[in-house]
Amino acid sequence: MNDPLHRHLDAALAAVPAVPLAVAFSGGPDSSALLHALAHLPEARQRGLRALHVDHGLHAASAAWAEHCRHFCDSLDVPCEVLRVQVDQAGGSGLEAAARDARHAALADQLRANEYLLFAHHRDDQAETVLLKLLRGAGPEGLGGMRALRRFGPGRLWRPVLDLSRAQLRDYVDTHRLDCIDDPSNADTRLARNHLRHEILPRLAAHWPQAVDSIVHSAALSRAAAAALRSQWLAVFGDLHDPASGSLDAPGWLALMPALREPLLDHWLHARGLSAPTTAQRRQIERQCGARAGRLPCIRWGDVELHIWKQRLWALPAQLPLPTDWQQDWRGEPLILHDGGKLALDIADARLATPLRVRLRRGGERIKPAGDAHTRELRDLFQQAQLPPWQRNSCPLLYAGDELVAVADRWLSTRGTDIFDRVAARPRWRAGR
Repeated sequence: MNDPLHRHLDAALAAVPAVPLAVAFSGGPDSSALLHALAHLPEARQRGLRALHVDHGLHAASAAWAEHCRHFCDSLDVPCEVLRVQVDQAGGSGLEAAARDARHAALADQLRANEYLLFAHHRDDQAETVLLKLLRGAGPEGLGGMRALRRFGPGRLWRPVLDLSRAQLRDYVDTHRLDCIDDPSNADTRLARNHLRHEILPRLAAHWPQAVDSIVHSAALSRAAAAALRSQWLAVFGDLHDPASGSLDAPGWLALMPALREPLLDHWLHARGLSAPTTAQRRQIERQCGARAGRLPCIRWGDVELHIWKQRLWALPAQLPLPTDWQQDWRGEPLILHDGGKLALDIADARLATPLRVRLRRGGERIKPAGDAHTRELRDLFQQAQLPPWQRNSCPLLYAGDELVAVADRWLSTRGTDIFDRVAARPRWRAGR
């Protein structure tokens, strides 16, 4: 075993548990070097080495690239599975991020229990990542760069060549004359990472030859600092977080020093499957925590809307605007609402003799609840009942003709009570969020 990459991977395999291995195989030089080298190690084959290739469908040659990957794997006698994905290009996060999210979701879905998914990220990739994080205003956690090993789906994501350089992997490709895919998008300097790779880092290296080494060293120090801070903010997270509602104590969070406040917020959001805010959005959250009583602040970004209500932070997946002109006839059958909620009767087989019309709020609605001497505005009823603000516009309103007779299962008018008494049932509303 004279090849340096073989020796490096053999030592790396000896340092981790004897778990199954899958390589995230793009067909490019880096992942080709990683897969080829692993295929020549008996230890890797004994662990059921396989390859997973993601076809994003973003390039006219993507099908040909998938076929190339199959042939490459066949030549090594390594199983290869091609995963085809649809990239959401309208989500607002940018093409790079959308492709990465689609790729990671597909890979996580195909990973087996306790399997390690190997990426060919190397030292130069790490330097690029740290610079990108720096330009986005990241703290110690982000400036720590990519982790060599972390949880991923039902297994782990492992970067076994993170300490090696791009040049070392390309030397392996040249030595073994590997046929690799040349994705033209990698040369598109309009993309942030490519601009750093082709324009910025070469200029830095021309003046500071040790630039990559210094950046990677700083990343290691930042990672250590992030770990020290984590022990502190994790100790207070349990006091601020309410597991029953999933909300976070806003004054308590705001009272933390920034070095603890920011990673704690990210941890809370990521645990809920949501993305972290930008620096500007963080400042907005902090400012809105002091909003005067009666206001209902909501800060939105990407796939997230964060509400500040009852002195707590509530993070939810962003929803498309609800169609205020929507309406639906309803006799009591289960009705799925636009926010994923459900309206039904509490007796499954009960049905109304005459259908009611279900609508959403349009503004200015009023109802006189049974037994109440006054007609009430819905706005006031919602506030008094402390209905979460994000549920108010999706709350189903039930009409008999033009008369509002029920507000979900919260308030019924005298007429609404009579309608439901006739079938000995009551409406039941389950909010979607």
